[in-house]
Amino acid sequence: MSLRFHNQLTKTVDPFIPIEEGFVRLYTCGPTVYNYLTVGNWTAYIYWDTLVRTLQANGNKVTRVMNITDVGHLVSDADDGEDKLEKGAKREGKTAWEVAKFYTDDFVAGMKALNLIPPTHMPHATDYIPQQLELIRILKEKGYTYQIDDGIYFDTLKFPTYADFADLDLEAQKAGARVEFNPEKHHPSDFALWKFTPDGEKRDMEWETPADVTDDGVVVMGFPGWHLECSAMSMSLLGETIDIHTGGIDHIPVHHTNEIAQSEAATGNIFSNFWLHNNHLKVDGTKISKSLGNGYTLADLEEKGYSPLDLRLFVLQSHYRTEGNFTFDNLTAAKNRRNNWRNVAALRHQIHDTLKEDGDVEDESKTVSLYAASKKVLDTISDDLNTPEALAIIDDAFDTVINNKLNQLHQHALVSFLETIDELLGLNLLETTPDITDDQKRLIIERSRARDQKDYSRSDELRSELEKSGVTVRDTASGPIWEYTTS
Repeated sequence: MSLRFHNQLTKTVDPFIPIEEGFVRLYTCGPTVYNYLTVGNWTAYIYWDTLVRTLQANGNKVTRVMNITDVGHLVSDADDGEDKLEKGAKREGKTAWEVAKFYTDDFVAGMKALNLIPPTHMPHATDYIPQQLELIRILKEKGYTYQIDDGIYFDTLKFPTYADFADLDLEAQKAGARVEFNPEKHHPSDFALWKFTPDGEKRDMEWETPADVTDDGVVVMGFPGWHLECSAMSMSLLGETIDIHTGGIDHIPVHHTNEIAQSEAATGNIFSNFWLHNNHLKVDGTKISKSLGNGYTLADLEEKGYSPLDLRLFVLQSHYRTEGNFTFDNLTAAKNRRNNWRNVAALRHQIHDTLKEDGDVEDESKTVSLYAASKKVLDTISDDLNTPEALAIIDDAFDTVINNKLNQLHQHALVSFLETIDELLGLNLLETTPDITDDQKRLIIERSRARDQKDYSRSDELRSELEKSGVTVRDTASGPIWEYTTS
C-alpha cells in the first residue's frame, strides 16, 4: 500500500507523494523548554517518531527539523502575559538561559529513553534571531506588518486565506473579542512577530530591534514571537516549501495558522504540502493541568515501576487522530502486553536450528504467516499511521507463534518479524530480550531432570532460584520454555 495521511490542508486522507522522490522534508513543532514534559507532551513525539519510521520504511530519506523553543512563547495565545522561559526562571530562581539548558537536556534524555529517532536538526530559537528579523523585514517590505506600543504585528486581513486552514470565523471572533483585547491591534487575529521589552524592564533574553524593522526607526530591545521562529527555522533549514509539518490539534487555529500566513506572505509559495496533527491525551478523563496534579512525567512513571517503552506502547494503542485517555490501569495493560511480546521475542533463543535453508522455510505456511504479517504491519501503518490495527496484527501473529511447538518455528522468520516491529514501532523488542546466562540454562536442565525423576521438591527449589534471577519456566508439550519475570 502507498502512503496516505490525513491532511489538515485538504481535510481529507490523501496519498502522500514527496516533492522530491525518495526524500522527505519534515518539520515538527518541538518543546518549549521551561518545565518537564508530561505524558501528554510525549504523546506527540511518539506519534511523529512513528511517522519518521514509516517514511523511512517506505524507502524515503527523511530530513527532519524539530525546534527548541527557548524564547518567545507567551503564556497566552493573545500575545500577552509572561514569556514561559522568563516565568520558569522566576519560579526556579535561575536565569532563563539556565532553565532552557536544563529542560533541553532533560528533553533529549527523555527522547533517548523513549527510543525516539533524533531529528536531523534541532535548532534553538535563540540561535536564529537574525533569520527571524530578516523574515520581519521581508514582511514589512511587502506591507504585511504594523507597529503598536508593545511590538510589531502581522496584519491578518491582508492575507485573504488566513481563515481557511482552521475554518476560522473571523467576524465572530471580532464580535466576541474579550474586554482585555489589545485595542491597538487592527483585528483580534493579528499576531505579534516581535515584542518590545516593556519600559523599565530587563529580560534575560532580549535583542536589539533594528531600526529598519521598526516603523519609527527607533532601536529598542525586544524578542521574537513564538510563531515567527518556526517559519524562520523551517525555511532556513528545509527551504520555502516542505513536505510535512506536524504538531498538536491545539496548534491548528493559532500557531500553525500564523505560520502559514507569515511564511506564504513572505515567499508567495505554499509553506507545507501536508499538515498532520495529533489529538489530545487526557488523564483519567480530564484535561492535564497543574492544579489537578495529573501532569505525570517519565520520572513519575519510572518511580511507579513503568518503563518509558511501556508508555510508548500505551500511546500507540490509540490512533494519533483520536483523543487518548491515560490511566494507570491502561498503562499497566500496555506494560503487560509489552512483557508478553518480549517473551515471544525470547523464543528466538530457544528455537533449534533446522536442516532447511531459510529460503525453503519461507514456503511453509506457518513461516509464511510471519513474513506476510511483516508486510501487513507496514501496509497498515502506511495507511494514516494506523497503529492500533498494526498492534492487533502483531497480537494475532504472536498468538500463532505461542500456539505452535518450538520445533515448528523458524528463527529467521521470527527475527525478521521482530525487526519489522522494532523498525516501525521503536519498541526495542530485540535489544531488551537478551539470552539467559549459561548458569540459568543449567538450572533449567537440572529442573527438567528433577521433574523426570519426580523430585518435585527439588524442581520447585530450582524454579524459585530461577525466578530470583529474573526468569520463570513454563512447561509445555515442547518442553520447558523460559520467560522473563521483569521488564
